[in-house]
Amino acid sequence: MAVVELQLSPLPSHVRTARLVVVAAARRAGLSDECVDELRLALGEACSRAVGLHAQHAPGTPVRVTVQDDPGLLSVTVTDSGPAAGPAPADLVDRFQGAEPDGSGPQDLVDPDVALAVVTGLVDDVSVDAGPAGTAVTMRWPLELGVAVGSTSVSR
Repeated sequence: MAVVELQLSPLPSHVRTARLVVVAAARRAGLSDECVDELRLALGEACSRAVGLHAQHAPGTPVRVTVQDDPGLLSVTVTDSGPAAGPAPADLVDRFQGAEPDGSGPQDLVDPDVALAVVTGLVDDVSVDAGPAGTAVTMRWPLELGVAVGSTSVSR
């Protein structure tokens, strides 16, 4: 069993870093190419959600991403320190009412639950554990048994 844990500053540019590291770990664990594409999209959504929540509610606290490969299963967990999953607070929506479409209007306010809906649509096995300290989104994919570590080839 291999475990990789990332602690990322809540910056949008670090979402790409998380995707690169997690995809590399998934390929090494033997995740199928089709599932790797699914993982890349789902992880991007989960990390973007966590980074957005941290930027508003916990800018000094890192977003945590954990990858674990057990026999036959790859688990990826994105943990945030924002408010528990739920709709955007009304006072935040009110602040954006009537703003111009210059990047500061309501169209830029994304309900964090939309990202969870996307993740749920992409991944068959997802759990969302929300509590007062934040939310942990865990995504799981089956691994092909018998795939040797390091046997993955990369084509460009």
